[in-house]
Amino acid sequence: MELLVGCGSNHSKKMGLQGHSDWDGLVTLDHNPLHNPDVLHDLNEPLPFDDDSCDEIHAYEVLEHLGSLGDWKFFFSQWADWWRVLVDGGRVFATVPAMDSPWLFGDPSHTRVINMEQLTFLNQPAYAQVGKTAMSDFRDIYKADFDIEFAENQNGTFKFILRAVKPTRCLV
Repeated sequence: MELLVGCGSNHSKKMGLQGHSDWDGLVTLDHNPLHNPDVLHDLNEPLPFDDDSCDEIHAYEVLEHLGSLGDWKFFFSQWADWWRVLVDGGRVFATVPAMDSPWLFGDPSHTRVINMEQLTFLNQPAYAQVGKTAMSDFRDIYKADFDIEFAENQNGTFKFILRAVKPTRCLV
């Protein structure tokens, strides 16, 4: 299954692996019934899917609308839930406003920022720097694990791809 979260009325596949430009088993999810999603759901709640049921999750210009800046509990809970529904090797494809975008806080519905530094906290091997750098240690509450396959700021947009690593490499 390929899941498009916060789909709105645009169901275009904007990112994908080379050779995979078309949807394969697309399921759309949105909180607004006017967009006629396959699944009507509030993304501030856990995803209504079984463990290991998604090959891909696509989130285009939606993550900045969820949770709130500084709410680390929601941040880690959301990513752990997305990791839960992804198969081993499953990917998250996402776009958000980049730090230099006028839309980052220009849109009154944006409640948080997602940047490269935050993605580091989703990768368990990165916690090796705890005690050596200013990186905070969240391994007691965050057990999921993603590799950052791609991250790029381009024309006011931050694009990234995360790959779920299962089992987790968390040592705590």
